[in-house]
Amino acid sequence: MKMPHFLDAYKQIIAHPTISAFDEKIDQSNLPLLQMLGSWLEDLGFHISIQPVPNTRHKFNLLARIGSGDGGLLLAGHSDTVPFDEGRWQFDPFNLTEKDNKLYGLGTCDMKGFFAFILEALRDIPLNKLNKPLYILATADEETSMAGARFFAEQQLIKPDMAIIGEPTGLKPICKHKGHMAHTLEITGKAGHSSDPDKGVNAIEIMYQAVGELMKLRDQLAAQYVDPAFSVTKTTMNLGHIHGGDGENRICGHCRLNFDLRAVPGLSDDEAIARIDQALAPVYTAYPGRLSRALMYDTVPSFASRNETALLELAEQFTGFSATSANYCTEAPFVSQLGCDTLVLGPGSIDQAHQPDEFISLDYVNPTINLLRHLIGQVCLK
Repeated sequence: MKMPHFLDAYKQIIAHPTISAFDEKIDQSNLPLLQMLGSWLEDLGFHISIQPVPNTRHKFNLLARIGSGDGGLLLAGHSDTVPFDEGRWQFDPFNLTEKDNKLYGLGTCDMKGFFAFILEALRDIPLNKLNKPLYILATADEETSMAGARFFAEQQLIKPDMAIIGEPTGLKPICKHKGHMAHTLEITGKAGHSSDPDKGVNAIEIMYQAVGELMKLRDQLAAQYVDPAFSVTKTTMNLGHIHGGDGENRICGHCRLNFDLRAVPGLSDDEAIARIDQALAPVYTAYPGRLSRALMYDTVPSFASRNETALLELAEQFTGFSATSANYCTEAPFVSQLGCDTLVLGPGSIDQAHQPDEFISLDYVNPTINLLRHLIGQVCLK
């Protein structure tokens, strides 16, 4: 299948629905999109591998490779999108619409459209003269579990020198971001009539003690783990949702708290979880068998660029922007596990992500294509 030109490629990419959702009714496979991308890249001489991602609903990763040898450059992105708010879009989410110097559609900015930029950048590159390999990775389920990136990191199929993840950063290099983890704390009491509290065990009262310990830990972590590179410089903990009991005249028999933690680089996931359990230990001891803490879903570690190669300097030179940080999460900590220097850097604004009438400005087209050509030339051709 011959690769179409930029806007036609963009249109066909957006036309393939690839929604990721925990709700099985709206979750969609990304395989048709990857097969189309694979056929275009194969026509350019890339070797294509499409692999199923374990423990997903028919989701796949695509890895394309051209060139031989060690090291090289990886251009990565996720192939899925979030669901869209039906009735709140002025445009068809799956029909690319050009208006007022913008491209509208689901995934135009976050971030299927990045693959159209890559394809266009490849047109004027002598791919038969690469001195180091060029890889293109399209992952699955970034918007939910990040299962695709996790699986790819486990496989260790490639060892590039450098990696760019094309999330919408306004073409500003992101060299670090916070991690994210979410926990559920369950308290099991003993229900009974409120007229005789001593005959029951009030789960809300136990939760009150547990919350006090978590708030002390929150303040300790905020003081210990600080990074001035972030707009919110401290490690944060948020008590996000609590529910307990079923009536004012009953002793509360069960209470649940959901809370999250966003750590700056320097606080590992294992250490954060250990600190949470350590903080709750006195309450566990006072009420044996009544507390249970569990992760709500797999953690996303914090990320900091290795800065072992010239990637950061190249990115700053080509974009004209100094490297910065982000408070949101990406696949960067998993891609970085390949051993490569990694940056998050791509066209579009994060402000458009997950919004009705998602769009990307056409002003990003030439700068992004030129940036990708420069990076490929510097890393794979010289």
